[in-house]
Amino acid sequence: MSRQPIIALDAMGGDSGADVVVPAAKSFLARTPGVDLILVGRREVIEPMLAAEPRPEQDGRIRIHHASQAVGMDELPSKALRSKKDSSMRVAIDLVKQGEADACVSAGNTGALMATARFVLKTLPNVDRPAIISALPSVRGGTHMLDLGANIDCTAEHLFQFAVMGSELVRAVEGVARPSVGLLNIGQEEIKGNDQVRRAHELAAASDLNYVGYVEGDDVFMGDMDVVVADGFVGNVALKSSEGAAKLVAHMLRKHFRKSLWSRLAGLFALPTLRDFKDETDPRRYNGASLLGLRGVVVKSHGGADATAFENAIHIAEHEIKAEVIARIEDEVAAHLDSAPMRASA
Repeated sequence: MSRQPIIALDAMGGDSGADVVVPAAKSFLARTPGVDLILVGRREVIEPMLAAEPRPEQDGRIRIHHASQAVGMDELPSKALRSKKDSSMRVAIDLVKQGEADACVSAGNTGALMATARFVLKTLPNVDRPAIISALPSVRGGTHMLDLGANIDCTAEHLFQFAVMGSELVRAVEGVARPSVGLLNIGQEEIKGNDQVRRAHELAAASDLNYVGYVEGDDVFMGDMDVVVADGFVGNVALKSSEGAAKLVAHMLRKHFRKSLWSRLAGLFALPTLRDFKDETDPRRYNGASLLGLRGVVVKSHGGADATAFENAIHIAEHEIKAEVIARIEDEVAAHLDSAPMRASA
């Protein structure tokens, strides 16, 4: 790459839009040399915020690309694709397609982002469907899981493609030589699971992936897997269940530490440990899900992300650009899947 990496940010997407994206961009530039940013959205909204409290590190490294429309968080993906061609989301993805940016980060409508990115960028050769992948907290530090909601119904071949893409992402970004890959199932016995899962198990076992077999839901957080594969329905339910469990634990801790004077005193003594626990499980540290399988880097931030969380999503895009994830996934998928029996219908 002759120039330094450029990341396009959808400045109008998410629950808070530019109120989150602009501070996140400023903080990212202050911490990260060698990467430029494009803020995509309504110039009259972004420009005053960018001009406020200017920092030297911003000079020449950030610019505004005007887009007159925004995609609503509850807007139908089909409507956004048809009638919002000048939305901040669409224009940011267009910049990647045109080579003016190397990645796009958006906190906008997930369905619209996936539909638009797939329409504009297209999928890589031998990849039938893009998948959403993200790191989840675990006892080993983090486990990457996909698909987290892009594909509700999957064939065995789709699941195998996800396994290959997830493995290569972890190898490229995390530096793991042979990432361990597990297939999420309702049990570890060979007879468990539906036809698609059992067939995907056969495909993965016959490949040269570091495939360890079936894993159950608790292994996502308590096991030693690098990558866990599931269809989008199961993966999204697992993700939302884990988020709910984390909120329940926090609620119960607050409730019991407030029950009496003694429990409040105990809470004071436990405060440093509780703060460490909160920091380690802070969802902002894991914000940013990649849309794998596209001909460009696209990262989805949580819609309700604050500036710290959105900045983390920008860092994920930066890491994927520098690790040349797209080219590596294309090569790896071709090596595994470029044969007629392995092809699935889109």
